[in-house]
Amino acid sequence: MFRGAPHNPGQGGWPTIRYFNEETGSDGGSYTKVTDQAMCSELLDRMRMIDYVESHGNTVLCDLDGTNCNEQELLYLEKYKEKDKAELKAQLQRVEDMLEKPMKDKLRLWAYRRMRILKQLLTAGVFESPDL
Repeated sequence: MFRGAPHNPGQGGWPTIRYFNEETGSDGGSYTKVTDQAMCSELLDRMRMIDYVESHGNTVLCDLDGTNCNEQELLYLEKYKEKDKAELKAQLQRVEDMLEKPMKDKLRLWAYRRMRILKQLLTAGVFESPDL
């Protein structure tokens, strides 16, 4: 018990991941797995870790409607939201290929942000159909 709340560190095995934000206060919240993988394997996926940190930390989450996007993300979103599925997939592959090469942290972060936008566009189906 911490401040009257059960924390159960190590519950379900180690590692135990907790997050803290304005909503949870100093009691924090427990990580909830999103796959059937072990937690350490699940969070080894960089995009999944970024999503977890951003969503539970209430930090940057660029949405397709432009909510919570910085200026650079808005420009990128505007550029690609009118593209067809093939163009989005090609751009996503290009960004994924870039991430396999060494780069500065700032550029790597921007590549991950672009990848997230492209994946959201593909998932939402917000692309133009090519003329037949």
